[in-house]
Amino acid sequence: MAIHNSSHHPPQAASQDPSTTDAGNEFPIAIIGSGFSGIGAAVQLKKAGIESFTIFERAGEIGGTWRDNTYPGAACDVPSHVYSYSSEPNPDWSSKFACASEIQAYLLRIVEKYDLRPHLRLNAPITSAAFNELEGAWTLEVADGRRFRARAVVAAMGGLIDPSYPDIDGVESFAGQSIHTARWNHDYELGGKRVAVIGTGASAIQVIPAIAGKVAKLSVFQRTPAWVLPRGEKSIRAQTKARYRRYPFLMRLVRWSQFLFSELMGPLIMLNAPRLSRVAESACEKHLENSVASPELRAKLHPDFQFGCKRILISDDYLSTFERDNVELVTDGIREINRSGIVTNDGALHEVDAIVYATGFDVAITHAPIAIKGLGGLDISAAWRDGAEAYKGIVVAGFPNWFVTMGPNTGPGHTSVLIYTEAQIRYIVQAIRKLIAQDIRYMTVRRDVQDRYNARLQGRMKYTVWESGCKSWYLSEDGKNHALYPGFASEYRARIRRVTMSDFDITHFEHA
Repeated sequence: MAIHNSSHHPPQAASQDPSTTDAGNEFPIAIIGSGFSGIGAAVQLKKAGIESFTIFERAGEIGGTWRDNTYPGAACDVPSHVYSYSSEPNPDWSSKFACASEIQAYLLRIVEKYDLRPHLRLNAPITSAAFNELEGAWTLEVADGRRFRARAVVAAMGGLIDPSYPDIDGVESFAGQSIHTARWNHDYELGGKRVAVIGTGASAIQVIPAIAGKVAKLSVFQRTPAWVLPRGEKSIRAQTKARYRRYPFLMRLVRWSQFLFSELMGPLIMLNAPRLSRVAESACEKHLENSVASPELRAKLHPDFQFGCKRILISDDYLSTFERDNVELVTDGIREINRSGIVTNDGALHEVDAIVYATGFDVAITHAPIAIKGLGGLDISAAWRDGAEAYKGIVVAGFPNWFVTMGPNTGPGHTSVLIYTEAQIRYIVQAIRKLIAQDIRYMTVRRDVQDRYNARLQGRMKYTVWESGCKSWYLSEDGKNHALYPGFASEYRARIRRVTMSDFDITHFEHA
């Protein structure tokens, strides 16, 4: 393997001992994370003829979000053919929107197809990284104390990984079963139980319809209603799959049409233009009216913020689930949780056997998930003290040869995240090839280049719906949006098509 192990421990799932690899002949690369970004980067490096990479994964299997999220109803809310690698179309998706297990199986097939197992180090969580300027290399430390050396790092750790729990008094006192959607307990049987679901976001609208028919009573605690569009879910027929296998260009055509449609919808979703927003809001209101008969219940499920300001949700059966006799919508705020259940601000006790936390993830949009020290010992937390920033969301001034996938301001508000991810991987592979071919010790993006890029980007934010006044996870404590890209995916892809070396300070090795 390519990673140099400075503590000389034998590698896990390695083809050779990294401590014996000759740094002059190979260029050790570390990929941190094995979700779509990490696996995609590994595939493209292999295609570029670069085999000297190691994938570090903190869990016991690859997959990231799709490995961990196994709650009932878990699925993607982006159409299957555009939520897959453009170079690896899948003719066998069972439906328009793939379920979590299908997506995980797809990733596992990619790993086997490209023989990535020998490059994997499972159960190896990276806890810190420090850059050595003389060597032009990073030292990565694993939780068990082992250290590894890498000339370049692809940080593909993702954001939808660590569960977020609400700050509610008495959480630990609850005597029943507590389950987070991102860490589902399949050994606990919900059938016949009184169940509470806290949260009404993207995971909640999937799990609530999936369990409503099994439980004795379902109490859904809603803080803020969401705009919900119909999903239009449908199975893909066997004949259609056969045509896809025979004529692969049809899958590319479907993918292109789905992407084009999302781009056309972009202004309606992103811009702070109330007249445009009303078009989408009217569609959501029609879906609500068709799903819920009670005017009182419809009023509780109707948002009071502009369409797009918070994450848009899609579901065919979420709203209609509240018409069931065993389902109640609770809109009073939660005061506390006690041994028996949940107490709301009106003093009512909702006794339950289990609480499902559908409260999303601890998304690191203002800080890095691990300790990182770059040039001169610069700490990433200090560099991001006033908010997370990167150049094109991929490279950060002061942190050479460190490449981020889905970094600051690269999240999509209207289309598949993989459109962005694949473009970033192409950029990263280009940069790594230049590091190798030009014998560069390290390259770091110039501070002035990064600052100008982010000033222009934030200047565009004032025209977006995300700054129209509602509170969402898109906004950090400084009031800025460090999460999403304020433009079309096609624009972003064009901006990062090529690595411009004049954007970087370049340091070469000094040869005698």
